[in-house]
Amino acid sequence: MKLLYFLPLLIVSVVSCNGQNKTHTDETSQQEIVPDQTTKIVKTQGTNKYANIQCGLQDKAGNIWFGTMGEGVYRYDGRYFTQFTVENGLTNNVVWSILEDNGGNIWFGTNYGICRYNGQTLTTVPIVVAESLYMPFDTSPNYDPSAKNEVWSMMKDKSGKLWFGTRNGLYCYDGNLFTRFLDNDKVLNKDSLRLVMVECMLEDKNGIIWIGSGMIPGNEGICRYDPASGMLTAFKPDGDGWIRYMLEDKSGNIWIGTRHAGIWHYDGRTFSRFKVGNNIGLTALVDKTGNIWFSGGEKDGYASDGGVQRYNGKSLEGFPEDSLGGYSVWCMLQDGSGNIWFGTRNIGLYRYDGKSFTNFSE
Repeated sequence: MKLLYFLPLLIVSVVSCNGQNKTHTDETSQQEIVPDQTTKIVKTQGTNKYANIQCGLQDKAGNIWFGTMGEGVYRYDGRYFTQFTVENGLTNNVVWSILEDNGGNIWFGTNYGICRYNGQTLTTVPIVVAESLYMPFDTSPNYDPSAKNEVWSMMKDKSGKLWFGTRNGLYCYDGNLFTRFLDNDKVLNKDSLRLVMVECMLEDKNGIIWIGSGMIPGNEGICRYDPASGMLTAFKPDGDGWIRYMLEDKSGNIWIGTRHAGIWHYDGRTFSRFKVGNNIGLTALVDKTGNIWFSGGEKDGYASDGGVQRYNGKSLEGFPEDSLGGYSVWCMLQDGSGNIWFGTRNIGLYRYDGKSFTNFSE
């Protein structure tokens, strides 16, 4: 289960999201970053064994970035790891998501909103929220919508627009302004979806936007938006409303990992269950040859072991759990050389070159 960290949040600016009285977003520049470099990932923030490497990205320059639950961000340049934390300008050391925009800027979705790195400095980019048709999920008298907004997922669509899935809703950014997705009057939201706790997003090859709802008070399942018709609909596989990940394979099939109902598959017509199990849909990857890698497993109530499996379209091949330190995998990516990187619990990092695993963590 994703942990919510209750620490102070940088107060964000407030502007209209429905097209009225919009202004440019305010940005707070931080000091230039001069972090240390190491040959392996080294934990410096005192995290425990339940903290994991949550997300990863290889940028256009070839650097590989890893976001963690409590150790900030690590950048690997092929030789050294450089760690970025709040001391270097990151808004929070819990990093849920990483994205690169068309300009080469790296965006980090944290427990305290968004940071953007331009290659030299980190900048805080407030998510602007304001007068809206949308009602926040917390309507208590003391609720402050600007006081907390974890950015769990980010996506760049084919037009270059950025999407931010957060605790408090789904936002779009056109390079100048933020808008709240549900304030768009072209969206036909007949199911009255709220799109809070957005854990994952995907734009498929046909331009359909898939939105995976996270933990309660999200729990809305697979939300599908068709820009052509404006229709927004939802489906809960076997009644499970918590979606961990979604990806598209080379044939255009959509794969969905759920919290409780296993792994599901959508062929363009129907949803079917591929694998039964509880907490087995932690993350997945389609590699360059078309194989699909799955991770997961549960031990003592925690997703803490289980290794990985590779699916070639016909059968599953498992890899020993001790290849990855005995911890579950929460992040997978393939680099430009074809190596597959696995980020695990206990801030573990491993690289698979097609023959063997190499440990890159202390």
